[in-house]
Amino acid sequence: MSKSDPKANKKNKPAQPEKKEAQAAEGEIVNGARQQTAYGLVQDQPIVEEMSRSYLDYAMSVIVSRALPDVRDGLKPVHRRILYAMWSVGLKASAKFRKSATVVGEVLGKYHPHGDSAVYDSMVRLAQDFAMRYPLVRGQGNFGSIDGDSAAAMRYTEAKLAAIAEEMLSDIDKDTVNFAPNFDGSQQEPRVLPSKLPNLLLNGTMGIAVGMATNIPPHNLRELTAAISHLIDNPEATIEDLMQFVKGPDFPTGGIIYNQKDILTAYATGKGGIVIRGRAEIVEAKGESFQIVISEVPYQVNKATLVEKIADLVKDKKLEGIKNLRDESDKDGVRIVLDLKKDAYPKKILNSLYKHTQLQETFHVNALALVDGLQPKVLTLKMILEEYIKHREEVVRRRTQFDLNKAKDRAHILEGLMIALKNIDAVIKTIKASKDKDEARANLMKKFKLSERQSIAILEMRLQNLANLERLRIEEELKEKIKLIKELEAILKSIVRIRGIIKDEIKAVGDKFGDERRTQVIAHGVKEFNMEDLVPNEETLFMMTRDGYIKRVESGTFKVQARGGKGVIGLTTKEEDSVLFMFTTFTHNDILFFTTKGRVFQLKAYEIPQASRIAKGTPIVNFLQLTSGEQVTSILPLDKLSNSKYLYFATEKGLVKKVELSAFANVRRSGLIAIKIKDDDKLIWAKPTSGSDHIQLITAHGQAIRFAEKDVRDMGRGAAGVHGIRIKKNDRVIGMGVAKTDKEKIKKYQILTIMSHGFGKRTELVLYKVQGRGGSGVKTAKVTDKTGELTNAFLINAETMAEKDLIIISEKGQVIRLTLKSISVLGRDTQGVRIMRFKEDKDRVASVTWA
Repeated sequence: MSKSDPKANKKNKPAQPEKKEAQAAEGEIVNGARQQTAYGLVQDQPIVEEMSRSYLDYAMSVIVSRALPDVRDGLKPVHRRILYAMWSVGLKASAKFRKSATVVGEVLGKYHPHGDSAVYDSMVRLAQDFAMRYPLVRGQGNFGSIDGDSAAAMRYTEAKLAAIAEEMLSDIDKDTVNFAPNFDGSQQEPRVLPSKLPNLLLNGTMGIAVGMATNIPPHNLRELTAAISHLIDNPEATIEDLMQFVKGPDFPTGGIIYNQKDILTAYATGKGGIVIRGRAEIVEAKGESFQIVISEVPYQVNKATLVEKIADLVKDKKLEGIKNLRDESDKDGVRIVLDLKKDAYPKKILNSLYKHTQLQETFHVNALALVDGLQPKVLTLKMILEEYIKHREEVVRRRTQFDLNKAKDRAHILEGLMIALKNIDAVIKTIKASKDKDEARANLMKKFKLSERQSIAILEMRLQNLANLERLRIEEELKEKIKLIKELEAILKSIVRIRGIIKDEIKAVGDKFGDERRTQVIAHGVKEFNMEDLVPNEETLFMMTRDGYIKRVESGTFKVQARGGKGVIGLTTKEEDSVLFMFTTFTHNDILFFTTKGRVFQLKAYEIPQASRIAKGTPIVNFLQLTSGEQVTSILPLDKLSNSKYLYFATEKGLVKKVELSAFANVRRSGLIAIKIKDDDKLIWAKPTSGSDHIQLITAHGQAIRFAEKDVRDMGRGAAGVHGIRIKKNDRVIGMGVAKTDKEKIKKYQILTIMSHGFGKRTELVLYKVQGRGGSGVKTAKVTDKTGELTNAFLINAETMAEKDLIIISEKGQVIRLTLKSISVLGRDTQGVRIMRFKEDKDRVASVTWA
């Protein structure tokens, strides 16, 4: 920006020529880019370029100096400064604890010009055994908990380096790493630590920079040391080879990780998701009940939050079957206990916990780190280990060179001392003849061809070194130094020797600090969750009303009663509604729903909510895409179709149709056409058949017909069907049955008819002759005002269904359950016997099913 004289900017007042000449003399260019002002040289900059450059500088500062770890030592700058500051003030593992505030002050004053809370929080994490697989700081006092509790203030806690952290700083005083000036130039700090530990993988890290982030899981030390040794011996090793040693992440909180393929992907690409579950087991408690005991939680999961989430799910009734929840965790470990109800399904509840809580999490790996301290890069497992080995090669080389220089320097001094001892009388004479020590030093250098340092060492030698034993000691030390120099020079000339040293050192660290793996690795993946994992496969009873309310209840809800009893309330119906259909199946089975318009829908049984015995249920339109006026008139559980080839349909007007079962293999959510229906007709029944069975149709006015299934050819789903029975005006089909044609089995079949006023009977099938389809049939029951018309009819096998129970529901919701044996066997042209008495007048039978 231009920085001109304020007086020259007054409105309507041009600058004076003398002023312009003065400005030009000072070097200011009014219309140019650069201006020399009293504040210095000012240069105009486009704001877009300035913002871009400034933001880039800021981004690089965050990336390099704050958020991302260095691949060589696995540390961010703040962690590196904390460890170095503790090392510098003598807070080693063998030292006494000192206040954490001392460490924070040391770091802030010398190395890290940021807030004290940032430094303290970073140091606290280094001391947390639930955050770090191998803590680098030993804390004394409250350093937080897995429940998310904060650490005590730094004036209360104490800390020192952990023993394993000293391996990170070992040899730092031997010129093994580069140092740089601190923020004010008053101190020198290391750019990276020597780090005998592969800390990036060992403890992992997490950080968010500008436009990038890193998330690396911790690993087991023994596995890493084995992998490093293998990679040194086999530089061409693949990720699969290294995974023979590194099985996967090893979290400090334990847990179970799944799917080696996901782990391989994360290691091979540097990115990927790894599923981790907390460790939970189902244990038997007192009184035939069970408990779920959680002993480990996933990494970085707040235990208190997990317990609260479980409690909320129980409170909101999204998780049922839990009667008590306790957190029994202590200093010895995590223990969350869920007491289950006696009728609960432990596996179902455990699967629900995995699905709805943080008991199962996915750790998203993003192995981003700084290479050479500057370049952020996503790294594979092999690349990280190679960078670590490369760093250690440099450290060992520089350390060896440092030791070599020290050895040579000492050997040089010893050689001078040996010359002096061999010529001790001449040396003494030369010194005595000198005027002062400077002249003595110069005379010694000239006469015995010594260096300045050798001459100084001779002058500083004590008289006790003239003793014979001291002379021998100097000779031995010189020999040792010469031998050491040769050894060190040989190491520097051989990369094999250097890598051998790295292997030996990493093995020693692994032997000293290594431990057993805490996280279990499961080779296969976690199965995708679906409702079947959460719902027990048990027999259940379904009810649906004429107005389309459906529910399911436990099959044992209704007890057996004697014939003629009054029963119990089975559900609460709204006014003018009545039960239409009732059936039993298992909760994992598929159910086909057939509608008045000839369409078919498919649902899983568990998709229908379970309700109490007297509950009204849920409208079926919540589950099926029904059109206006369309109603469900037949329901068929698919578990009844396993040995069948066709589905046989019958309409209210007596039309029948046969369709191959395979045509309904894939029923979409919006439904499929099962049979083409005319406007004045509707589908009422569907039955599975084998292709060679007999079909029985029964009408409300007491007519029945029996014909061969093969009389009707199989048709496509869009066909309308053919006449099965010709019915009179106002009559309708109320039942359909399928009978096997075996002569012996035919004798066991009976037709069970239920009449609207509570009458019923059984009739032998052999009393019905086989006719051609399309006839009017024969009489199957005497229909009178007393009995009412037929409401339901079933073709049953009297032998196989002898122990079955019949459940009858009235339009007013009255229910009775009675044995099949209690219903009399009578002829065709009879009215039957009373099997149900109604509590209310004008009540009548609505539906019948089996249990």
